[in-house]
Amino acid sequence: MGLADHAWALRLLEDAMIFETVATGGCRSYLIGCPESCAAALIDPELSQVDRYTALAARDGLRIRYLIDTHTHADHFSATQQLARQFGVPVVMHTASPAPYVDLRLRGGELLIVGRLRLQALYTPGHTRDSMCLCVEDRVLTGDTLLIGGTGRTDLPSGDAAQLYDSLFDGVLRLDPALKVFPAHEYQGRTHSTIGQELADNPRLQQRDRAAFIDMLHSLNLKMPTHVTEALRTNMSGGKTVAQMLSEAAATVPFMSLAELEACIDSGNGELILLDVRERDAFEVGHIPGARLLPRGQLELRVNQELTDPTRRILAYCEFGRISTLATATLRQMGFLGAVALDGGMKAWREAGYPVKSGTEP
Repeated sequence: MGLADHAWALRLLEDAMIFETVATGGCRSYLIGCPESCAAALIDPELSQVDRYTALAARDGLRIRYLIDTHTHADHFSATQQLARQFGVPVVMHTASPAPYVDLRLRGGELLIVGRLRLQALYTPGHTRDSMCLCVEDRVLTGDTLLIGGTGRTDLPSGDAAQLYDSLFDGVLRLDPALKVFPAHEYQGRTHSTIGQELADNPRLQQRDRAAFIDMLHSLNLKMPTHVTEALRTNMSGGKTVAQMLSEAAATVPFMSLAELEACIDSGNGELILLDVRERDAFEVGHIPGARLLPRGQLELRVNQELTDPTRRILAYCEFGRISTLATATLRQMGFLGAVALDGGMKAWREAGYPVKSGTEP
């Protein structure tokens, strides 16, 4: 497996600062710490790396004081909410952020104090309306405003090519040319650049005319990020991802194996109610013999007439095992404490060669 398939960390220990870069595919997040006070800030954390951030902070003896998103991310899920609950520290974004869960909202020029370190916000709208960069010591964390060899895109919600031009040419690019550039994304394994290197070599920055720069960004025709709708929904609203909902549901329900289900069916004692929570067309194509149909979308409305004995053991299944996990969690919340989910779902049952019945009858 390649670099893009693994999270990796680059650790730089200097006299005045501990600096960790954590990469997950093309995403970059940064742990910045003061070795004297052990205070730290975590910038642009990604949800799948929560345990890694915790381990890195513990290894370096750091206590995270701030969780910062440089902007509303559209290509991955922010971990700031979960880590804020875990550590009891504030979520920080620019004041233009729409996210209701932000505890501390910065304006351009304002500082966060992390021990002896000073993180200064630079408001840089363009990629998103709430984009900001963070200057600390000899480097600038540029979010998606300035990338190594590129710039942020402006075709996502609240993006604005004219604002990005102004943020770059009237803001970031006027910083000290020696400042190191650490962006929120990097797809070629490079660790960092400098303001001077980007001015000299970044092909998008060679277009200095404002109108031509705007036209260039409008003509990029870039592919939409995976899960863009879900990422924007959760990062803007503080809602849960589908993966989080499934994980939380799976932690509250027991599962039954395919072999155990076959044994229960073969016993013929009728103690187990088989509940197919797919839609009718899928049920008619093929279902587990003896199963009754109760689509997930109708579960709460029909459960009282379909399941009259709350003490019965109930097995719910769907095609892949995800919808039935949610359905089983709902059943248990409603008092059906004997509800379990089928491990692997109908697909696994079919592929294992167990019997399948078609039609409308159980």
